[in-house]
Amino acid sequence: MTAIALYNRPSPDFAAKVARSIALLRETATSHPRLTQASSLGAEDMVVTHLMHLAGIEASVFVLETGKLHAETLALIPKIEQRYGISVQVFRPRQESVIHFVRKNGEEAMYRSIELRKACCDIRKMEPLSRALAGQDGWITGLRREQSNARAEVGEIVQEPGRIKVSPIVEWSWGDVWHFIAEHQLDYNALHDQFFPSIGCAPCTRAISVGEDFRAGRWWWEQESAKECGLHVQPAAEPLASSLDRTHA
Repeated sequence: MTAIALYNRPSPDFAAKVARSIALLRETATSHPRLTQASSLGAEDMVVTHLMHLAGIEASVFVLETGKLHAETLALIPKIEQRYGISVQVFRPRQESVIHFVRKNGEEAMYRSIELRKACCDIRKMEPLSRALAGQDGWITGLRREQSNARAEVGEIVQEPGRIKVSPIVEWSWGDVWHFIAEHQLDYNALHDQFFPSIGCAPCTRAISVGEDFRAGRWWWEQESAKECGLHVQPAAEPLASSLDRTHA
């Protein structure tokens, strides 16, 4: 059974959610013209890329190629480029940092402690992210509140030091995501058909079983509270109200 057949279950207010997401992107692009999308190439991010297209905004798309991504994940890059006529920017970790870390800690260091796993994330994700976001007014993500307890209160627009973070599908359900994918015939990661709802680096991602939490396949050997790589952990960030919120207040 495909992921579309399994998950395509839109909310009653699906159309309104889509309209709000597009309006939010347009509004944000007007006030913050230098925008970029951080794409993990998962289902949510394929949706966000298409929403950007529907909104008609000019925003770049980048991928953090950690050196540990699945082949199925990387296969989506040329498909995005072909469909939207854009060049996906690929940011890789600094090779000398990776070599030093692996020589010192081994290829499977992430399984030995949270500290080592987060150090690996810092080298492979956080440092490349800082380069990807340099000079940008804001970045666009596919975060959803439903994904985990840690993301349950994420804002549509959050002020970060030097830029904003925009998450246009925070209120969408997993069923909404897949209905949109089916409706617009979007390409998606083949691993989603193999019960991988949340996909990261290959050593840190597994399929989930019926009844398991959405992100159970990510860093499954750690406690729930630790399951973030740092990309979306910003204690100092403050949520902002968009003009859409002010209009409906």
